[in-house]
Amino acid sequence: AVVVLTALGEGARRYVVNQFSSLGTNLVIVLPGRTETAGIGPGMLVGQIPREISLDDAQAILRSTAVKRIAPLTVGAATISHDALNREVVVLGSTADLLEVRHMAMALGRFLPAGDLHDTTSVCVLGEKIRHELFGNARAVGQWVRLGDRRFRVIGVLASQGESMGMRTDELVIIPVASAHQLFNTSGLFRVLVEARSRDSIGQAQHEAEQILFARHNGEKDVTVITQDAVLATFDRILTALTMAVGGIAAISLAVAGVLIMNVMLIAVAQRVKEIGLLKALGAPAGQIRKLFFAEAVLLSGIGSVAGLALGYAGSAIIGQMYPSLPVSPPWWAVLAATATALGTGVLFSVWPARRAARLDPVAALAGR
Repeated sequence: AVVVLTALGEGARRYVVNQFSSLGTNLVIVLPGRTETAGIGPGMLVGQIPREISLDDAQAILRSTAVKRIAPLTVGAATISHDALNREVVVLGSTADLLEVRHMAMALGRFLPAGDLHDTTSVCVLGEKIRHELFGNARAVGQWVRLGDRRFRVIGVLASQGESMGMRTDELVIIPVASAHQLFNTSGLFRVLVEARSRDSIGQAQHEAEQILFARHNGEKDVTVITQDAVLATFDRILTALTMAVGGIAAISLAVAGVLIMNVMLIAVAQRVKEIGLLKALGAPAGQIRKLFFAEAVLLSGIGSVAGLALGYAGSAIIGQMYPSLPVSPPWWAVLAATATALGTGVLFSVWPARRAARLDPVAALAGR
């Protein structure tokens, strides 16, 4: 139980950390709304809507000398169709720099064209799964598709990269951010990904982005600017603590196992009274009798520990096969702690039976009393 539960907890921690790491490197994330968490402030509880981040706000962040590039994001859902085929897709509006910021790769064609953020060019980039469903083995680049009530020309196809932060890139359709604003009839941004020039300049980029938006929003602190490292550290601490707590709860089963070992040893003492009496009659000291029962308890605990570890690793492997995206692997400290606790519990709960056996009177024991 300890091995499986800590493996799940550690797997969840690694999964979240890997997901955030896949966002990119040296990132600062700008969100609408002032809070220390996810853009939900007290004002929203009384019906106030957080101030939107505009394309001009995103463009202004580039004035910071610590900022290398930005990728404004707008997200929505629409129906994509080609000939008689159609399906619902997640549409991501962004710019040419998203390819570098998110470390994406192209399988065919090219990514969004560089240029003015307000350009409403009707071009799109398809995820690999969307391309396959709409075009099969036919050429997709250069073809026209319909998103909602607008037509877009396919200029590229993303390389298959699986899931990142709950979003499957294989099922994305990416269009220019201004085109997304027209498509969804909105003007605000969902997020702005800001890439700092280096790891050392992340703090400066965060501070200057805050100051730029503070000035543009008339002195109001109505945005949240967080760093990727801060988010990673927070999730890492939370999930590590959760893993240890879950492991601790599972360790209760080891205490129950200790009680079972004690009962087994008491039964062994009761069934081997004459054997103990014979050993003592032949001169075996009380200490040797205690060691004999301690050794049996350690052997019993050791066999149980090995069997438990084998079952735990087997269970972890099965879960890993069922959920390939979850890196299920028990942490070394949990394996050592579980083994040490199992052996220690076995020895601890064998003290009373061992002392009871050592105190038996040899004459009474040989008589079976």
